[in-house]
Amino acid sequence: MKPLVDLSGKRGLVIGIANEHSIGAGCAEAFAHCGARLAATYLNEKAKPFVEPVATRLGGEWLAPCDVREPGQLEELFTQVHERWGGLDFLLHSIAFAPKEDLHGRVVDSSADGFALAMDVSCHSFLRMARLAEPLMTEGGCLLCVTFYGSERVVEHYNLMGPVKAALESATRYVAAELGPMGIRAHAISPGPIATRAASGIGRFDELLDRAAATAPQGTLVSIEDVGAVAAFLASDAARRITGTIIPVDAGQHLMA
Repeated sequence: MKPLVDLSGKRGLVIGIANEHSIGAGCAEAFAHCGARLAATYLNEKAKPFVEPVATRLGGEWLAPCDVREPGQLEELFTQVHERWGGLDFLLHSIAFAPKEDLHGRVVDSSADGFALAMDVSCHSFLRMARLAEPLMTEGGCLLCVTFYGSERVVEHYNLMGPVKAALESATRYVAAELGPMGIRAHAISPGPIATRAASGIGRFDELLDRAAATAPQGTLVSIEDVGAVAAFLASDAARRITGTIIPVDAGQHLMA
């Protein structure tokens, strides 16, 4: 009998590995451990040396550039998926961006251009990926993205990313509803604070980590491995009847005021 979380033979595309300590890397590690075939992306040539060793270590079959701000680059990525694999079983969207001047200021002071860019990279790109993945998931599949509880409540210094992540969570629900008839599921995973390179852009992030460890019922921070374990389960057939969820992986912190 196969293990409950078995991704053997499933083809997974991981978008958003920044380095070996990123959430994308933790998820890719879990996918590979469960037997998945993997492809991964890197933002640009500057980022490639940090991503390539992770993909190589995990047996990634290929690596491609993907900057969703570059016209045509995302479409070319999915063309490669079709040409190399002929289909796709699951996808992880683990990218987010906001201009520093907008991220570090008040939400009410955010510029129209900064807000639009943050929404495009962090939210609308997930919708673009869902649309491109749909014809490749002929036997169904799973679309995953990464959010944060700053979408539901005001988290000091999270600022512009709060409304953006709220939009991403709503988009996930609509994707699940619209693609459900095709057997395609969608989820947003909501980790507690994790000391990643991306999170370092948030002001006074160390204080956020300390508060999370102090207030979470389990009294600990979560790791990229914890997030990866949940991601692997959601991508597996064991979760085939679960869709449209926002799943906290935060040692219970979401329960606390």
